[in-house]
Amino acid sequence: MLSARYQFELLEAGCDEAGRGCLAGPVFAAAVILPPDFTHPLLNDSKQLNEATRYALRTEIEQQALAFAVASVSNTEIDEINILNASFLAMHRAIDQLQLEPAFLIIDGNRFNKHPNIPHQCIVKGDSKYFSIAAASILAKTYRDDYMLQIAAEHPEYDWHSNKGYPTLKHRTMVLQHGFTPHHRRTFNVTDKQLSIF
Repeated sequence: MLSARYQFELLEAGCDEAGRGCLAGPVFAAAVILPPDFTHPLLNDSKQLNEATRYALRTEIEQQALAFAVASVSNTEIDEINILNASFLAMHRAIDQLQLEPAFLIIDGNRFNKHPNIPHQCIVKGDSKYFSIAAASILAKTYRDDYMLQIAAEHPEYDWHSNKGYPTLKHRTMVLQHGFTPHHRRTFNVTDKQLSIF
């Protein structure tokens, strides 16, 4: 069972991102503040859940959270500042959009660019340890999937409705055949050599 909070003295927000390993589209992040006694039998790391469960949980998270926010960093910004910094920037944007200001942050992963005003703790595999990070992972994932489905219609040959911009064999093959779209991250290399090792 996941834990509600890392600490209970300060108002705490959990943060996570989605889309870091994609070839196309923005990286999304979410920040979620849950009640200190929050619990849920199904809530877990979004990667462990099927799509229907993720969307059902999104509704519950948004109804029960004390505050939540979702933000993104575009593919062109990713190319300018690199994907790691873009992931941190997306989290900062989500944190800054929260209607309640947290006094402490728990971040999924082992690195973070410190927020100017709020102390944080990085937690490896935090999305499988804390409800607020798991909730953030679900919001980031589902909002990003929604975005990718919207732009998939513009470029159906890349199969974004299915792969959501991740580097599947079909997606990489289509990039080699058709080139980049305005939604692709130009600093992410796609080569024949890469295709042969998968």
